[in-house]
Amino acid sequence: MTSAEPHSQKPLARVTEALEKGTLGDVSRMLRKMEPAEAAHLLESSPPRSRQVLWQLIDDDLQGEVLNELGYELQLEFLSELEPAQVAQLTEGLDDDDVADILQQLPDEVTFEVLEAMDHQDRARLEQVIFYADDTAGGLMNTDAITIRADLTLDVVLRYLRRHESIPAATDNLIVVNRDDRYVGLLPLRTLLVSDPSHSVRELMVTSQQALPVDMPDDEVARLFERNDWVSAPVIDADGRLLGRITIDDVVDVIREDADHSFMALAGLDEDEDTFAPVLRTAKRRTVWLAINLLTAFIASGVINQFQDTIEKVVALAVLMPIVASMGGIAGTQTVTVLVRAMAMGQINAGNRTWLILREAYVGIINGLIWATIVATAAALWFDSPVLGAIIAAAMVINLITAGLSGAVLPLVLQRLKIDPALAGGVVLTTVTDVVGFVAFLGLAATFYG
Repeated sequence: MTSAEPHSQKPLARVTEALEKGTLGDVSRMLRKMEPAEAAHLLESSPPRSRQVLWQLIDDDLQGEVLNELGYELQLEFLSELEPAQVAQLTEGLDDDDVADILQQLPDEVTFEVLEAMDHQDRARLEQVIFYADDTAGGLMNTDAITIRADLTLDVVLRYLRRHESIPAATDNLIVVNRDDRYVGLLPLRTLLVSDPSHSVRELMVTSQQALPVDMPDDEVARLFERNDWVSAPVIDADGRLLGRITIDDVVDVIREDADHSFMALAGLDEDEDTFAPVLRTAKRRTVWLAINLLTAFIASGVINQFQDTIEKVVALAVLMPIVASMGGIAGTQTVTVLVRAMAMGQINAGNRTWLILREAYVGIINGLIWATIVATAAALWFDSPVLGAIIAAAMVINLITAGLSGAVLPLVLQRLKIDPALAGGVVLTTVTDVVGFVAFLGLAATFYG
């Protein structure tokens, strides 16, 4: 192993070597020294057979924390082998939102059995969050917030905090509520620790930070955290009553999942795609996407078939066709990527859509003229045909303008139709640029060459 090998790969290599040698005692000792996230990474980086061995070697009191760090697909794989009482025991001690995320993957009847197996206090807390969709503020929140009243003095608040054995992780503010548990404001811990204890909470609390509605989409929650550098934020219901709080660790998960989704969706894959999933499961998932691409390929082939006679007369057309289609596809993909990213960041609204569409059209014109000149010159010299150079130049300009306009409009249309632009945009765009490119190029050729 070279020194340039990433540090995160060294434990994986050592554990793999120990597994191959069959020294399970060494593996068990290595796992006990790992953080839950590191052990989860090890499981996700191992083939199915090794995963089962590793999972059995993880200490029972750590399995819940490791399970929480795994991707949904691998979580479900391990959960499906457990009885409801075992799941209840496994998730004991985890944050409510994490337990809710785990249980929402199980069938409803199994989730009910797991809740029944929990003690009354854990079940009551979990029932406050489990019925919210996991892509909303309610699905992200946990109920471990510390609340205080505005009429208390800081001295009383400090004495109240000292009665706790510990405070919840990522606590940067105490949440101020009234007698009806409605959100009033926040008291930062840094203010509490350095201020005169005789001051009241009302004098020093912050009222400028608005609480998050329980039904706010998780991507909007993530944008607010990023924009305001929050560590935590309170969550309220429609009546303004405090339900819980969201912490930065859960928001980081949302950002990572959104990035994974955008990246994997470009290939038509699920963001939870398991790198080491069995052959048949992997093949089944990819077959659907391949079938869709095959359909679009047949559409493009059908267009080409309409100009078969022209291609037979001028063989050079067959050589140059891929250039027109490829340039349009690349230009359109660039535009789609920019638009999908802007959508994910919440930058697109009714006031700037037209500007963006026109901008991409102008970019298409400029790039079309530049590359049309280059390609036309090359084609004319290659085949000693100025006419052929002019044809491919015109087709190139038409296709790059189409690519810019389609790349800007398609994501907006797909979003309006409630279709994921990251998932469907690339396929639709490729079909459009291929068809327009072939029709423009071969259609102009048919006109000139009869």
